[in-house]
Amino acid sequence: MVERLDYQKRYDALVKVGVMAGDLLLCNVLFHGACLGCEARGASSLLQSHLLISAVYFACTVRGGVILHFKKVRNFQIVARVLRNVFLFTIAATLLLVWGDFAMPSPGLYAAFLLSMIPVISVFRLGTRHLIKVYWRRTRHRNGVVFVGSTENNLELYHELAGDPSIGYWVCGYFDHAPNRNFPQECPYLGTPSEVIPYLQKHGEGIRNLYCCLPSKQKDEILAIIHYCENHLVRFYSVPNVRNYLYHRMHFSMMGNVPCLNLHEEPLSWIENRALKRAFDIVFSLAFLCTLFIPVFIIVTLITKTTMPGPVFFRQKRNGLNGKEFYCLKFRSMKVNADADRLQATKNDPRKTHWGDIMRKTNIDELPQFINVLLGQMSVVGPRPHMVKHTEEYSQLIDKYMVRHFIKPGITGWSQVNGFRGETKELEQMEGRIRGDIWYIEHWSFGLDLYIIYKTVANALHGDKNAY
Repeated sequence: MVERLDYQKRYDALVKVGVMAGDLLLCNVLFHGACLGCEARGASSLLQSHLLISAVYFACTVRGGVILHFKKVRNFQIVARVLRNVFLFTIAATLLLVWGDFAMPSPGLYAAFLLSMIPVISVFRLGTRHLIKVYWRRTRHRNGVVFVGSTENNLELYHELAGDPSIGYWVCGYFDHAPNRNFPQECPYLGTPSEVIPYLQKHGEGIRNLYCCLPSKQKDEILAIIHYCENHLVRFYSVPNVRNYLYHRMHFSMMGNVPCLNLHEEPLSWIENRALKRAFDIVFSLAFLCTLFIPVFIIVTLITKTTMPGPVFFRQKRNGLNGKEFYCLKFRSMKVNADADRLQATKNDPRKTHWGDIMRKTNIDELPQFINVLLGQMSVVGPRPHMVKHTEEYSQLIDKYMVRHFIKPGITGWSQVNGFRGETKELEQMEGRIRGDIWYIEHWSFGLDLYIIYKTVANALHGDKNAY
């Protein structure tokens, strides 16, 4: 297992170095092109600027900035990672160039340089990804795979490896004490575990990977297979049979020398991703609160005070990160009532005022939550926070409900832009919302956040039938 990890790390490192070298070359070419239209400040000064932006870009991408070498990654994820890298680079490079008084283009050309980095580097990376997939396809005949044991884990592994030929694996079949009717005909039965070594001896030229899920009580057979694999250039993988009690996608990690399987892989558990998300939240919320929010607040205050008695803001206790309670802010859209902290708003709710109905349909009532974002209680994008009473109720009714509290709640979220917004009349609707929240937690990326913000604005402009 260690040999495989070392081999994979060497391969990954080679691809990363090549991609980052290409990125740095493109970044410097674009920067130099932007500087051509400006007054020269000396060759040495311009060289210093090139060295600075190279160092900054390298720092922004060295940890997790390249993912196109992964076996299964989508094009939009590659582009999203470019957006993340350029966003970090923009903040860091701009601050250092201005603070250090380095040679740099005019503001217009500098902005054009930063914007052009996104399509240019994206095209480069997508092209590199295409070449890697071509290479995998051409070497597929040398990447033969056999399974030893036919548990559900190996069956699912078969579908993973055979489902996409471009990832470069060729599944030869499986061994077990008897044929398993759950395995498809495309994955033939090759014999019993005692026949594994003779098969490898006969077909060893093309078999390079063996996945074993035999129970530990058959250790003698397993050890014999391991011994053969270690001495004949076949990579041996032990597939833990945890499907007896865990029917969930799991992720492998190491705590020192101890292997662990965890249920959720959370990109926001990485400090650099949390820092990126928090930096974006601060910049976005400050920009909004210092500009558009001021006239909106004045207009809402005037209309609210003339149409209904009571405060302009509505404060409601909700659950946030790790279940911690906080007061969520909204513009008040209802008459002051005793049911505000226990009942959801309905389509024809008599508690709503006409002005409040307009605010809800246009999402204006949610805008004060940017204050919660600035205070660090919420994020711009994340699972919508629920009332404390609803959290207590739904946590007893819906499996994995509390997983949504592993990250900060958001003003908008993946579930909201996919139809699970507003009132939840049926338990199934809330279950769909929770599934969407967990999917977001496991698939977070900076690009995904930008997409959700775009979809939120688009839905607000076109109108949302669930906005009431």
